[in-house]
Amino acid sequence: MKLAIVVFDGVLALDVAGPMDVFAEANNFLDRDQQYEITLVGMRSGSVRCSNGLELNVGSDYLHCSEQPDLLLVAGGPKLPDLRPAPSFSQWLHEKATGCQRFGSVCNGAFILGHAGLLDDKKVTAHWHDVDRLADQFPRACVQPDKVFVRDGALFTSAGVTAGVDLCLALVAEDWGHEMARSIAKQLVLYIRREGGQSQCSPYLAVAPKEKTVVARVLRYVTDHISEQFSIEQLADAVAVSRRTFSRIFAKNACVTPSAFVEQMRVDFSRKVLEETDLPLKTVAFRCGFRSGNHMREIFKRRLDITPQEYRQRVRSSRLAEPPRDESYDSSPSARARNVLIAPGSH
Repeated sequence: MKLAIVVFDGVLALDVAGPMDVFAEANNFLDRDQQYEITLVGMRSGSVRCSNGLELNVGSDYLHCSEQPDLLLVAGGPKLPDLRPAPSFSQWLHEKATGCQRFGSVCNGAFILGHAGLLDDKKVTAHWHDVDRLADQFPRACVQPDKVFVRDGALFTSAGVTAGVDLCLALVAEDWGHEMARSIAKQLVLYIRREGGQSQCSPYLAVAPKEKTVVARVLRYVTDHISEQFSIEQLADAVAVSRRTFSRIFAKNACVTPSAFVEQMRVDFSRKVLEETDLPLKTVAFRCGFRSGNHMREIFKRRLDITPQEYRQRVRSSRLAEPPRDESYDSSPSARARNVLIAPGSH
């Protein structure tokens, strides 16, 4: 199977190396005529310098890549949301992608697919930091902000950085079965299926203390009254604006509805309580404003694809395997949860 990975100056090295290692491991299980043939395709000729300084030897630039791949992936990079590809490249990408059995992106490589007109009317995802901008730039795309990876027909898109490994494990499983994907994950010391979505790293609790935007003020108000129920009128009154003004400003700046925003905050707070206490689940649910323990479980499953009980158990498992503390190791409960939930060695 012919696989092409599109790279460019400033590409994130892990967005390239992660997928390549998954397919290279797969090749160890396959006969020669079944193996993945991997080619790096550049936007220009010559080598490519990654964002961390690593130099990649690129097989060819797109102008000299006439072969039709079976699978095409676009890697991501820190500067990609601002990149405007040449029209000739976007045309090439559109032609190659539509001729593929499958195509997709890692991290914010989705922006490149968008410029080629490949995201229209498709469900897609990207790194949590870039999903709002992706939705703004490509309004016809149906952006799924809290998914590790999304498939829509022949199109596969993944979330930030190491989520590209999850995506490629899924592609291998589709080609050769779950057992091979499981063996590869074990060899790479990875989880075969990552538990939860990108909201494991929610930005909602990271608002600066002195920030005075409507969203920040709502966040602080909800934080102080997390066990209560809220209406839009209450939230508007809390920040001293009319309901109409509140709805308009909130939609523009938070890019989610107030109810979705509050729900995510309840999830964030309940995760902290689960990490830091042994309180019964019903008590956690009450303290964080869920209607019941079952309601909290339902929201966790929908947003994180994991139950509160499973979440707590995984955090505790990570504590048992916790490395010695040093200045570079973040031993906070949230960090422990990220370490065990997202996958060993990923972030």
